Amino acid sequence: MNIFLILLSVIIMAGYYLISSPSTRIIQHETEYAIQRADLRSVAECTVSAQNAAMYGEIFEDICTERYDITSQYICMNNKYNIVSCDSESAKNPDFNFIITTTAVLPESDYNNMLEILEKYYPDAGTFGIFLNPDLMSAASFNNRTIPKNIIDAAKLQPGQLVYIMQYKIPEEVINYQTVDGADIDCPSGTMKTFRFGRWQCIEYNYKISCTGDTIWDSDLMECVADETRKPLCANNQTAVLVDDIWECVDPFADKTCPDNMIARLNYTSLEWECIEDPNNKKDVKKCDNIARVSNTPGGIGATLRVRSISCTDCEMSVLDEETCETYCIPDPSKLNDEKCYNGNLDECIGPNRGIYFGFTSKSKIDGIKELEKATVILDDAHNQNRMFNCIDCGDSIIDTENSISPYTAVCK
Repeated sequence: MNIFLILLSVIIMAGYYLISSPSTRIIQHETEYAIQRADLRSVAECTVSAQNAAMYGEIFEDICTERYDITSQYICMNNKYNIVSCDSESAKNPDFNFIITTTAVLPESDYNNMLEILEKYYPDAGTFGIFLNPDLMSAASFNNRTIPKNIIDAAKLQPGQLVYIMQYKIPEEVINYQTVDGADIDCPSGTMKTFRFGRWQCIEYNYKISCTGDTIWDSDLMECVADETRKPLCANNQTAVLVDDIWECVDPFADKTCPDNMIARLNYTSLEWECIEDPNNKKDVKKCDNIARVSNTPGGIGATLRVRSISCTDCEMSVLDEETCETYCIPDPSKLNDEKCYNGNLDECIGPNRGIYFGFTSKSKIDGIKELEKATVILDDAHNQNRMFNCIDCGDSIIDTENSISPYTAVCK
């Protein structure tokens, strides 16, 4: 009998150990951590999508906006930083225009994980972070951004919300249309007529929902492609081709002989084969297809906004490289007198031992600045990395004039 009780005790203890063993708890902890990180990343991605849609004046319709209580709103201010209507019909536009997208309040236990996600996937978004009244904690900046109280009250921001703030500018010139209904306004191809901010404007289509004919949106290529499910069954001597976004059955390739350095191509207007110059023999020169569109993205016609891939601060301006089609954020020397970009007196930062410099955060931020192409910019503890203009005081030493280029970099000897 005693032996039976001993065996029963051993079996019970072994089962308890297997159920609550450390390895099992570790696997459960890692699984829960991965699920939590995935949910937080979904919140960030949904917030960015809603913000991008608001830039185009569109509504982002997705189940994630309702799940995470994500909303976007426009807030405008005059030069006295008072809230004004964004739909003003007067000739004077608001001095400051903001698009603000917010989420539900995050638990404090998720703050660190969310900041890690922002640092990994949105490292340059300096105005995207967690709101802690009155600051915005962002992984892209060493210094927190303080949000004006009027904006906090108008947007009803709450501590712990994930907030994305974007400032845009309406052009000064006023466009007066003859008719209010906009019947006489002809918008260019690829744009549509929309009444926004008290006047008619031509803005880009949302191609995700406006693919024409027999085309369908490809989320990987980010463009409309042929919908193979609508491809017709043609006769034996014909083949299906896409003509003006519509599937049509045309005669097969004819016996077309072309001269050297030329190839045969189907003319979609006449549906006949013709000889054209072989494009493979031409040197591919990389140019941006639509410079005006890239330099203005993202936003409606005439808007000046930060670019999609990067987020410039108030002290920087975006510059497009026409050869590589890349956009850079470079310091804007015209903002030296702006207290948000240089919090000090410029007259006090002159002399042989003082100099103005810009707080670059990394070597990549120096790309695209022609003045610094041959210069060596030092990034160390002596130089602030706040993406603002700063003053360096060399003390008993003096400024190295050979390696200092004002107002971009200043080095002490």
